[in-house]
Amino acid sequence: MGFNCGIIGLPNVGKSTIFNAMTAAGAEASNYPFCTINPNIGMVPLRDERLYRLSELAKPEKVVPTAVEFVDIAGLVKGASKGEGLGNQFLGNIRSVDTIAHVVRCFEDPQVVHVAGKVDPASDIEVIETELILTDLDAVYRRMEKSSKLVKSGDKTALESMAVYETLKKCLEDGRLARSVLTRESAELVKDLNLLTAKPVIYVANVDEDDLSGSSPAASTVKEIAAREGAGFAVICGKIESEIAELSEEERAEFLKGLGLKESGLDRLAAAAYRLLGLITFFTVGKKEVRAWTVEAESRAPKAAGVIHSDFERGFIRAEVISYNDFITYGSEAACREKGLLRLEGKDYIVKDGDIMHFRFNV
Repeated sequence: MGFNCGIIGLPNVGKSTIFNAMTAAGAEASNYPFCTINPNIGMVPLRDERLYRLSELAKPEKVVPTAVEFVDIAGLVKGASKGEGLGNQFLGNIRSVDTIAHVVRCFEDPQVVHVAGKVDPASDIEVIETELILTDLDAVYRRMEKSSKLVKSGDKTALESMAVYETLKKCLEDGRLARSVLTRESAELVKDLNLLTAKPVIYVANVDEDDLSGSSPAASTVKEIAAREGAGFAVICGKIESEIAELSEEERAEFLKGLGLKESGLDRLAAAAYRLLGLITFFTVGKKEVRAWTVEAESRAPKAAGVIHSDFERGFIRAEVISYNDFITYGSEAACREKGLLRLEGKDYIVKDGDIMHFRFNV
């Protein structure tokens, strides 16, 4: 299981520059609005140091990280919900993603035109959120109109759903985001609406090269808004990420060290997305490959097995599990087995982040 992340923001905030650095997909980055018309898609491996430590011990033929699918969605502008700047098409592209990375410009550059004429993170965020809210409000209005006949007939499900629609209508009309009022239960009732403001959001402060810590007033504003909304937050410098993308693994480590960084902006964004979506990683370790897999936190062993292959879940018998720390300490599955550290777990076992797992199944 991987997940996908839609990159949104106003034109010329650095979305495509960041996307290019992440995926080397060659998305056009130009100094004018709407240079990205169709969403660009790229798969990005997630860097997890645990995966590479395991591979050093197992010495497999190949190492396979889990991945994030990034979708670079063209810049939104004021009026997008009414079709401005091809807005309806772009808003539609957001519906298919698991989470949203909202890139906010926090750098000054007279050579790069800002669509509003000045760098103002709070205003930029408000413009985007307003368009998402208006789009969701239109969807709720239409659904309420469609469901009214069922409510009159006494349909129980329709009555329950209508109560949620009413709550959402008031929330959105007040300029608030749908996720601020939805519970797990109510979100399930309106899941098919695929509301844009119900999606988890990570605010990405795109900063100058001299503000990699994100301590400038502009980046701090974005961080405060993220905290207020319960959203994720990451600091990225598009220019730096572009340079990192062209380096070898050894050069990358040295470059980051020289900047006083332990990880790149992509690493921070991926970590923020994982936390926000409640995802964890488990590993399979063998001579042919060492591989990372993504699964939702609190998943039981059969579900994790199903991430590898549906037959594993369907015919699940048991899981052989070693904790990451034990494997690193003793260096191999055989040594862990000898020490009694390989556990046999059944269908009710809750997978832990970092588990090394081998599944037994029969179909």
